Amino acid sequence: MSKIVWASVISGLLILGAGTGGGIWVHQYAAQQLDGEPLLAVEAEVLEEVQDSTTQAEPMTRKEIIEESQKRVVTIETGGGLGSGFLYNNQGDLLTNAHVVEGWHEVTVTTLDHEKYTGIVIGIGTDTDIAVVRVLELKDITPLPIARTYKAEVGDEVLALGSPLGLENTVTTGIVSGVGRNLEIDPYIYNNLYQISAPITNGNSGGPLVNALTGEVLGINSAAATEEAGIGFSIPISSILKQVEEWSKHPEAESEGGADNSSNSNSAADVLSDSSSIVTLFYDSLSTSDYVTAYSLLGSQWQGGTSYEDFRKGYLNTGEVVIESISSVEDDGGKSSQVSAIITAEERRDGETVYQQYQLNYTVGNENGQLKILNGKGKKID
Repeated sequence: MSKIVWASVISGLLILGAGTGGGIWVHQYAAQQLDGEPLLAVEAEVLEEVQDSTTQAEPMTRKEIIEESQKRVVTIETGGGLGSGFLYNNQGDLLTNAHVVEGWHEVTVTTLDHEKYTGIVIGIGTDTDIAVVRVLELKDITPLPIARTYKAEVGDEVLALGSPLGLENTVTTGIVSGVGRNLEIDPYIYNNLYQISAPITNGNSGGPLVNALTGEVLGINSAAATEEAGIGFSIPISSILKQVEEWSKHPEAESEGGADNSSNSNSAADVLSDSSSIVTLFYDSLSTSDYVTAYSLLGSQWQGGTSYEDFRKGYLNTGEVVIESISSVEDDGGKSSQVSAIITAEERRDGETVYQQYQLNYTVGNENGQLKILNGKGKKID
């Protein structure tokens, strides 16, 4: 292409970009420099500016948003069950629900790559179902981006991440199907919730609700309706940020003496006193069909020999379980205890409801700092 043609092209571009007056000046300048290098310099600068002005960052795909989000979502385990959480700052602080960690000072946190860490509860709500767990090993990891001011609207596409039924880093998709919902699930009060079509189930609690288009956290998945309804509820992140950031700045329970958590102590006295409570929680969970919590109370060896699916199937025909009596005695030098119980179980057999009594014996002990039902056996009482 001749230099005269190039000069015309450059002039046209600059007329469009800078206005008639500026374009005439450059055109005259270029015409005077047809035989010299300055024209080439002007040409390069103009083309570079045009390219820069038209180049825009490509938005992430939904798959990329999911992959990046999953890296910052964790499973939180206590002696009372499972929940989820997510990194919200670069101090290693996780946001979760208060009911996930209630009564515990230390919890077990499992990341996407199956690394396990000890987390410390540094702030927890009494009326509001939120809590902050600090994991020092996760410090300086880039957190999930937070939608600090944006308020979700009906129709927004969302992703709910968490560990439903103990299945780590599961993603469910949906939309915001309602806003401004209010619930009260004792002892917590939920105001101005997002109603979402992505169902929430046991283990999802505390996981993030993510904008499917931007990857920003819109809320904390916190409550579920009935399974038949297929909807869930999420606490708007903007409504609780001030409180959780205050906990992160001034931790309530970072030191060992900062929280009363006798249920998570390793002393022989605590093992003995809490063993009966663990077994009671196990049967209370079965009575309400909360098979995830019941299964989480079993030791790793027991779980290794029985999958969750088989465990659940084994209790599908069991209704309410009433503990008639329960007692525990120290075993193995105080490292574990033997729990004996007599229960009456409501069972469905051949279309009829019957009530069967059982004599049960369990060994309860610490496993990785948490009380678990290590093994057990039982027999029918005729």
